[in-house]
Amino acid sequence: MEESIKEPLVSIIVPVYNGERAIERCLRSIQNQSYTNTEIIVVNDGSTDHTERVLAKYAASDKRFVIINQENKGVSESRNAGMKAASGEYFQFVDGDDWLPKYATEEFVRTALTYDCGMVISDYYRVCGKRIYEKGNIDGGPVITRSRFAEYMMAAPANFYYGVLWNKFFRADIIRKFGLICSPELDWCEDFRFNLEYLQYVGKVGVITRPLYYYVKTKGSLVATQTNFHQTVRTKRILFDYYKELYRSIDLYEENKLRIRMFYLSFAHDKIKKIKSA
Repeated sequence: MEESIKEPLVSIIVPVYNGERAIERCLRSIQNQSYTNTEIIVVNDGSTDHTERVLAKYAASDKRFVIINQENKGVSESRNAGMKAASGEYFQFVDGDDWLPKYATEEFVRTALTYDCGMVISDYYRVCGKRIYEKGNIDGGPVITRSRFAEYMMAAPANFYYGVLWNKFFRADIIRKFGLICSPELDWCEDFRFNLEYLQYVGKVGVITRPLYYYVKTKGSLVATQTNFHQTVRTKRILFDYYKELYRSIDLYEENKLRIRMFYLSFAHDKIKKIKSA
Protein backbone atom coordinates (compact mmCIF):
# COMPACT_ATOMS: atom_id res chain seq x y z
CA MET A 1 0.00 0.00 0.00
CA GLU A 2 1.04 3.62 -0.46
CA GLU A 3 2.98 5.10 2.46
CA SER A 4 0.42 7.90 2.84
CA ILE A 5 -2.23 5.37 3.85
CA LYS A 6 -1.98 3.84 7.31
CA GLU A 7 -1.66 0.09 7.61
CA PRO A 8 -4.00 -1.18 10.36
CA LEU A 9 -3.49 -4.60 11.87
CA VAL A 10 -5.77 -7.19 10.22
CA SER A 11 -6.70 -10.36 12.11
CA ILE A 12 -7.20 -13.23 9.65
CA ILE A 13 -9.20 -15.98 11.35
CA VAL A 14 -9.02 -19.55 10.04
CA PRO A 15 -11.11 -22.37 11.56
CA VAL A 16 -9.92 -25.84 10.56
CA TYR A 17 -10.96 -29.42 11.28
CA ASN A 18 -9.03 -32.40 9.86
CA GLY A 19 -7.61 -30.18 7.16
CA GLU A 20 -4.19 -31.75 6.58
CA ARG A 21 -4.78 -32.10 2.83
CA ALA A 22 -5.68 -28.48 2.10
CA ILE A 23 -4.55 -26.33 5.01
CA GLU A 24 -1.02 -25.70 3.71
CA ARG A 25 -2.34 -24.18 0.48
CA CYS A 26 -4.63 -21.98 2.57
CA LEU A 27 -1.93 -20.84 4.99
CA ARG A 28 0.64 -20.20 2.25
CA SER A 29 -1.83 -17.93 0.48
CA ILE A 30 -2.35 -15.95 3.68
CA GLN A 31 1.34 -15.87 4.55
CA ASN A 32 2.19 -14.55 1.07
CA GLN A 33 -0.32 -11.71 1.01
CA SER A 34 0.97 -8.42 -0.37
CA TYR A 35 -0.40 -6.78 2.78
CA THR A 36 1.79 -7.93 5.66
CA ASN A 37 0.50 -6.20 8.82
CA THR A 38 -1.53 -9.21 9.83
CA GLU A 39 -1.98 -11.69 12.63
CA ILE A 40 -3.09 -15.12 11.44
CA ILE A 41 -5.21 -16.88 14.04
CA VAL A 42 -5.77 -20.54 13.20
CA VAL A 43 -8.24 -22.43 15.37
CA ASN A 44 -7.69 -26.19 15.26
CA ASP A 45 -11.10 -27.60 16.16
CA GLY A 46 -10.10 -30.94 17.62
CA SER A 47 -8.53 -32.38 14.46
CA THR A 48 -7.62 -36.07 14.62
CA ASP A 49 -5.29 -36.08 11.60
CA HIS A 50 -1.94 -34.28 11.18
CA THR A 51 -3.41 -30.77 11.05
CA GLU A 52 -1.84 -29.77 14.38
CA ARG A 53 1.62 -30.76 13.12
CA VAL A 54 1.21 -28.60 9.99
CA LEU A 55 0.06 -25.61 12.05
CA ALA A 56 3.00 -25.94 14.43
CA LYS A 57 5.39 -25.74 11.48
CA TYR A 58 3.92 -22.42 10.34
CA ALA A 59 3.87 -20.98 13.86
CA ALA A 60 7.55 -21.87 14.30
CA SER A 61 8.59 -20.10 11.10
CA ASP A 62 6.37 -17.00 11.17
CA LYS A 63 5.57 -15.06 14.34
CA ARG A 64 2.34 -13.73 12.81
CA PHE A 65 0.73 -17.16 13.26
CA VAL A 66 -1.24 -17.77 16.44
CA ILE A 67 -2.46 -21.35 16.89
CA ILE A 68 -5.40 -22.24 19.13
CA ASN A 69 -5.96 -25.96 19.73
CA GLN A 70 -9.36 -26.80 21.19
CA GLU A 71 -11.72 -29.73 21.60
CA ASN A 72 -14.13 -30.21 18.71
CA LYS A 73 -16.87 -27.58 19.08
CA GLY A 74 -17.85 -26.72 15.53
CA VAL A 75 -17.12 -23.86 13.15
CA SER A 76 -19.10 -21.21 15.06
CA GLU A 77 -17.22 -21.75 18.32
CA SER A 78 -13.95 -21.90 16.38
CA ARG A 79 -14.58 -18.50 14.79
CA ASN A 80 -15.69 -17.12 18.14
CA ALA A 81 -12.45 -18.31 19.74
CA GLY A 82 -10.51 -16.65 16.94
CA MET A 83 -12.36 -13.35 17.35
CA LYS A 84 -11.85 -13.42 21.12
CA ALA A 85 -8.11 -13.86 20.69
CA ALA A 86 -7.78 -11.29 17.89
CA SER A 87 -6.28 -7.86 18.47
CA GLY A 88 -6.62 -6.38 14.96
CA GLU A 89 -8.59 -3.35 13.80
CA TYR A 90 -10.22 -5.43 11.07
CA PHE A 91 -11.30 -9.07 10.83
CA GLN A 92 -11.05 -11.27 7.75
CA PHE A 93 -12.23 -14.89 7.64
CA VAL A 94 -10.80 -17.76 5.61
CA ASP A 95 -11.88 -21.42 5.71
CA GLY A 96 -9.21 -24.10 5.79
CA ASP A 97 -10.19 -25.68 2.45
CA ASP A 98 -9.96 -22.37 0.59
CA TRP A 99 -7.31 -19.82 -0.37
CA LEU A 100 -6.72 -16.16 -1.20
CA PRO A 101 -5.25 -14.40 -4.23
CA LYS A 102 -2.11 -12.49 -3.26
CA TYR A 103 -3.73 -9.04 -3.23
CA ALA A 104 -6.93 -9.89 -1.30
CA THR A 105 -6.21 -8.34 2.10
CA GLU A 106 -4.60 -5.26 0.53
CA GLU A 107 -7.72 -4.63 -1.60
CA PHE A 108 -9.99 -4.98 1.40
CA VAL A 109 -7.91 -2.59 3.51
CA ARG A 110 -7.61 -0.01 0.73
CA THR A 111 -11.36 0.05 0.11
CA ALA A 112 -12.26 0.17 3.81
CA LEU A 113 -9.92 3.11 4.47
CA THR A 114 -10.50 5.05 1.26
CA TYR A 115 -14.29 5.08 1.61
CA ASP A 116 -14.60 4.77 5.41
CA CYS A 117 -16.72 1.62 5.05
CA GLY A 118 -18.23 -0.33 7.91
CA MET A 119 -18.06 -3.46 5.77
CA VAL A 120 -16.49 -4.43 2.46
CA ILE A 121 -17.78 -7.22 0.22
CA SER A 122 -16.12 -8.78 -2.83
CA ASP A 123 -16.77 -11.17 -5.68
CA TYR A 124 -15.18 -14.62 -5.36
CA TYR A 125 -14.19 -17.74 -7.27
CA ARG A 126 -16.02 -21.02 -6.74
CA VAL A 127 -13.80 -24.03 -7.40
CA CYS A 128 -15.58 -27.23 -8.50
CA GLY A 129 -12.95 -29.78 -9.41
CA LYS A 130 -11.14 -28.36 -12.44
CA ARG A 131 -13.79 -25.71 -13.15
CA ILE A 132 -13.56 -22.25 -11.62
CA TYR A 133 -16.58 -19.95 -11.69
CA GLU A 134 -16.53 -16.24 -10.93
CA LYS A 135 -19.35 -15.30 -8.57
CA GLY A 136 -20.85 -11.98 -7.54
CA ASN A 137 -24.13 -10.10 -7.31
CA ILE A 138 -23.58 -6.34 -7.07
CA ASP A 139 -22.14 -4.78 -10.22
CA GLY A 140 -21.98 -1.22 -8.89
CA GLY A 141 -19.61 0.38 -6.41
CA PRO A 142 -17.08 1.15 -5.09
CA VAL A 143 -19.27 2.22 -2.15
CA ILE A 144 -23.03 2.08 -1.49
CA THR A 145 -25.28 2.86 1.46
CA ARG A 146 -26.49 0.14 3.81
CA SER A 147 -30.04 0.72 2.52
CA ARG A 148 -28.95 0.16 -1.07
CA PHE A 149 -27.07 -2.98 -0.02
CA ALA A 150 -30.19 -4.25 1.76
CA GLU A 151 -32.25 -3.66 -1.39
CA TYR A 152 -29.83 -5.79 -3.42
CA MET A 153 -29.98 -8.51 -0.76
CA MET A 154 -33.79 -8.42 -0.72
CA ALA A 155 -33.80 -9.69 -4.29
CA ALA A 156 -31.49 -12.65 -3.55
CA PRO A 157 -31.30 -13.28 0.23
CA ALA A 158 -30.11 -16.88 -0.14
CA ASN A 159 -27.19 -15.99 -2.41
CA PHE A 160 -23.88 -17.16 -0.93
CA TYR A 161 -22.56 -13.69 -1.75
CA TYR A 162 -24.60 -12.20 1.12
CA GLY A 163 -24.60 -15.11 3.53
CA VAL A 164 -20.97 -16.15 3.98
CA LEU A 165 -18.23 -14.45 6.02
CA TRP A 166 -15.25 -15.14 3.80
CA ASN A 167 -15.92 -12.60 1.03
CA LYS A 168 -16.30 -9.76 3.53
CA PHE A 169 -14.12 -7.46 5.64
CA PHE A 170 -15.29 -6.38 9.09
CA ARG A 171 -14.44 -3.60 11.54
CA ALA A 172 -13.38 -5.16 14.81
CA ASP A 173 -14.62 -2.25 16.93
CA ILE A 174 -18.22 -2.90 15.81
CA ILE A 175 -17.92 -6.59 16.65
CA ARG A 176 -16.43 -5.87 20.06
CA LYS A 177 -18.78 -3.02 20.99
CA PHE A 178 -21.95 -5.00 20.30
CA GLY A 179 -20.63 -8.41 21.37
CA LEU A 180 -21.32 -10.05 18.03
CA ILE A 181 -20.61 -13.79 17.76
CA CYS A 182 -21.36 -16.68 15.43
CA SER A 183 -24.34 -18.61 16.75
CA PRO A 184 -23.56 -22.14 18.03
CA GLU A 185 -27.30 -22.97 17.93
CA LEU A 186 -27.30 -23.08 14.11
CA ASP A 187 -25.77 -26.01 12.23
CA TRP A 188 -25.64 -23.95 9.02
CA CYS A 189 -26.25 -20.33 8.00
CA GLU A 190 -24.64 -19.21 11.26
CA ASP A 191 -22.54 -16.83 9.18
CA PHE A 192 -25.65 -15.24 7.62
CA ARG A 193 -27.05 -14.50 11.07
CA PHE A 194 -23.75 -12.84 11.99
CA ASN A 195 -23.89 -10.71 8.85
CA LEU A 196 -27.50 -9.65 9.50
CA GLU A 197 -26.64 -8.51 13.01
CA TYR A 198 -23.46 -6.78 11.90
CA LEU A 199 -25.21 -4.83 9.12
CA GLN A 200 -27.43 -3.07 11.65
CA TYR A 201 -24.38 -1.07 12.74
CA VAL A 202 -22.95 -0.25 9.31
CA GLY A 203 -23.25 3.04 7.45
CA LYS A 204 -21.53 2.37 4.12
CA VAL A 205 -20.59 -0.84 2.33
CA GLY A 206 -17.59 -1.06 0.04
CA VAL A 207 -18.14 -3.19 -3.08
CA ILE A 208 -15.21 -4.85 -4.88
CA THR A 209 -16.19 -6.50 -8.15
CA ARG A 210 -12.83 -8.23 -8.40
CA PRO A 211 -12.80 -11.80 -6.94
CA LEU A 212 -10.79 -11.91 -3.71
CA TYR A 213 -11.38 -15.48 -2.57
CA TYR A 214 -11.20 -19.05 -3.86
CA TYR A 215 -14.04 -21.12 -2.36
CA VAL A 216 -13.72 -24.87 -2.81
CA LYS A 217 -17.02 -26.69 -3.28
CA THR A 218 -16.60 -29.93 -1.31
CA LYS A 219 -18.62 -33.02 -2.19
CA GLY A 220 -20.44 -34.59 0.73
CA SER A 221 -20.18 -31.50 2.91
CA LEU A 222 -21.95 -31.40 6.26
CA VAL A 223 -24.66 -29.09 4.98
CA ALA A 224 -25.29 -31.12 1.84
CA THR A 225 -25.51 -34.48 3.62
CA GLN A 226 -27.13 -33.70 6.99
CA THR A 227 -29.56 -30.86 6.40
CA ASN A 228 -33.17 -32.03 6.17
CA PHE A 229 -36.48 -30.26 5.66
CA HIS A 230 -37.20 -29.75 9.36
CA GLN A 231 -33.74 -28.32 10.01
CA THR A 232 -34.17 -25.98 7.06
CA VAL A 233 -37.53 -24.69 8.34
CA ARG A 234 -36.16 -24.24 11.87
CA THR A 235 -33.12 -22.34 10.63
CA LYS A 236 -35.19 -20.08 8.38
CA ARG A 237 -37.51 -19.22 11.29
CA ILE A 238 -34.55 -18.20 13.43
CA LEU A 239 -32.88 -16.24 10.65
CA PHE A 240 -36.05 -14.45 9.57
CA ASP A 241 -36.28 -12.60 12.89
CA TYR A 242 -32.82 -11.12 12.29
CA TYR A 243 -33.55 -10.53 8.62
CA LYS A 244 -36.79 -8.67 9.41
CA GLU A 245 -35.12 -6.65 12.17
CA LEU A 246 -32.46 -5.40 9.75
CA TYR A 247 -35.10 -4.02 7.37
CA ARG A 248 -37.03 -2.49 10.25
CA SER A 249 -33.89 -0.73 11.46
CA ILE A 250 -33.50 1.01 8.10
CA ASP A 251 -37.22 1.71 7.58
CA LEU A 252 -37.63 -0.63 4.62
CA TYR A 253 -39.82 -3.31 6.18
CA GLU A 254 -43.35 -1.88 6.00
CA GLU A 255 -43.20 -1.01 2.31
CA ASN A 256 -41.52 -4.30 1.36
CA LYS A 257 -43.24 -6.86 3.61
CA LEU A 258 -44.19 -9.26 0.83
CA ARG A 259 -40.76 -9.18 -0.82
CA ILE A 260 -39.04 -9.64 2.53
CA ARG A 261 -41.26 -12.61 3.40
CA MET A 262 -40.12 -14.27 0.18
CA PHE A 263 -37.03 -15.13 2.24
CA TYR A 264 -38.90 -18.28 3.30
CA LEU A 265 -39.07 -19.47 -0.32
CA SER A 266 -35.48 -18.67 -1.26
CA PHE A 267 -32.91 -21.41 -1.82
CA ALA A 268 -29.14 -21.23 -1.48
CA HIS A 269 -27.41 -20.35 -4.74
CA ASP A 270 -24.76 -18.13 -6.22
CA LYS A 271 -24.76 -16.15 -9.45
CA ILE A 272 -22.28 -17.10 -12.16
CA LYS A 273 -20.57 -14.11 -13.78
CA LYS A 274 -18.04 -16.00 -15.88
CA ILE A 275 -16.10 -19.26 -16.07
CA LYS A 276 -12.34 -19.23 -15.57
CA SER A 277 -10.08 -22.06 -16.66
CA ALA A 278 -8.30 -23.82 -13.82
